[in-house]
Parts: sequence; structure tokens; C-alpha cells
Amino acid sequence: MNAAKRLEIFKRFRAANPSPKTELEYTTPFELLIAVLLSAQATDVSVNKATRILYPVANTPAAILALGVDELSQYIRTIGLFRTKAKNVIATCQILLGQHGGEVPRDRASLEALPGVGRKTANVVMNTAFGELTMAVDTHIFRVSNRTGIAPGKNVEIVEQKLLKFVPKEFLLDAHHWLILHGRYTCMARKPQCWNCMIADLCDYKEKTPMPAST
Repeated sequence: MNAAKRLEIFKRFRAANPSPKTELEYTTPFELLIAVLLSAQATDVSVNKATRILYPVANTPAAILALGVDELSQYIRTIGLFRTKAKNVIATCQILLGQHGGEVPRDRASLEALPGVGRKTANVVMNTAFGELTMAVDTHIFRVSNRTGIAPGKNVEIVEQKLLKFVPKEFLLDAHHWLILHGRYTCMARKPQCWNCMIADLCDYKEKTPMPAST
């Protein structure tokens, strides 16, 4: 895929959705960090259902730490891997209070040092909470990048680096959200809705899905 096509793709994404947002619900960097940590191998919908109950009760490192692992687990038990995630959240709160004055750090090294926080989670927090030009490659972005030809790569690290290189800088802040939403609602894994895709004419995917026959 050439630069002109990539530019047009992101122009269309921006025209259709000028201010894309994460579907995780949060009001502070800490709430975002915990929501992203909880979202691993879980849907944003399931995380939002849990945090709508949890955050009115405890939405700071000190308040969640006071709950302890067992009580926190009760709030997030509907989320996959909730026991492991509860332990990671409590340990993260301890580190935030002990090393960062209860604030979410802005740098990658400090974020990735938190239990349960990997590169993808760090990228989401840095981009969404602090406006850094990072690219969090999840399964949706990995699929869209490879299928469309925007930034093909054999693993998430390669795709991340290619996206940072190939996406025009004016679109980098929001590109992560556009690509996730496109993968979630249009360029789905099993049956992409090519007939309803705003970038179908620019996409390198050869096996375009035809419009379903009307019944």
C-alpha cells in the first residue's frame, strides 16, 4: 500500500468520526489504567458493567487498596480471569502509592513495571490519558493492519512500528481508536463487512465479502 492510499484512508476515518474515543468508561487516568488492565481477554462491555459498580465505591489507588483482593474480586467477578486481575490491581495500587504519590506515571518504563501492565496497556494509557503518539496494537488493529495492507507484519511489535512509521503524523493521536473501531464493527475477523466499508476501494484485501443476498 502506498502513502497516498494511507492518507486517504485516515482522511475518511477522520471525516466519519472526528473525535474517536475509547469505549471503556473512565474519568481519570487511574480509572483508565484499571479499566484497560481489566480488559485483557475481556470485552469493553463487560469491563464497563463492573466499573460502573466499582468506581462509585472506590476509584483511587488508596480506596481500591482498602478493599483488598477478596472484596475487589466480588466487584469484577463477571470479568474473565478476575482473580488474577484483582491481585494485579491491588499490587498496582500499592506501587502507585508507594512510588508515584498515588498518580499514574506517564512514562513507559514505569507503566510497564506495574503488575499486569504490558506494552499494549501502557500504550493505551499514554495515548488516551496523556496524548502521547503511541500505537496500542490489539487483535483488531493487528488484523486490520494486515488485511488492509496499511501496516502488515508477522507480530504486534512489527505492526506497531510500521504504523508509527506509515500513519501520517496528523492522524497518529487518533489512529489507534479508528483502527480498533473499524476492526470491531466493520472489518470483523470471520466475515468482514466489505460491502459496507468506507475504505473498501483502498484496501488490499482481495477476498472482499459480497453483500448478503436480501431475503
